[in-house]
Amino acid sequence: MSQSNRLPKAPIGWPLLVTPVNGELHFPTLEESIKQSIKVILLTVKGTLLLHAEFGAGLKNFLHQPNQLVTRRRIQDAIVDSLTQWEPRIVLQNVLVNEIEEQPDAIRIEIFYVIKRTGTREEVKLTMNLGS
Repeated sequence: MSQSNRLPKAPIGWPLLVTPVNGELHFPTLEESIKQSIKVILLTVKGTLLLHAEFGAGLKNFLHQPNQLVTRRRIQDAIVDSLTQWEPRIVLQNVLVNEIEEQPDAIRIEIFYVIKRTGTREEVKLTMNLGS
């Protein structure tokens, strides 16, 4: 195959460009799409999106906060509020934010939800280091 017949590589930093693999386009499943959306919502700081200033939970705002009950409750409230507002494909069942005994600066976040379209119960679990 000559150099001129090859497809150009995907440009760096362009996440919306779908690149075929073996002649097929691959898109995430509904479950994976929702998990990706939850991750984006949790990591986005409010005020960073021009047309949606209230979008996001802004978990980064809690870095260097003390790992206390009050902080964990604020994190839980931010998660519940943002997911309820910005992820309409789910029914939020529960959000748990607990300390990790072996790691004094770390918390464990567990999000339990039901996908509206399928009725499937799903969960997302992550660890966050507050670094206080």
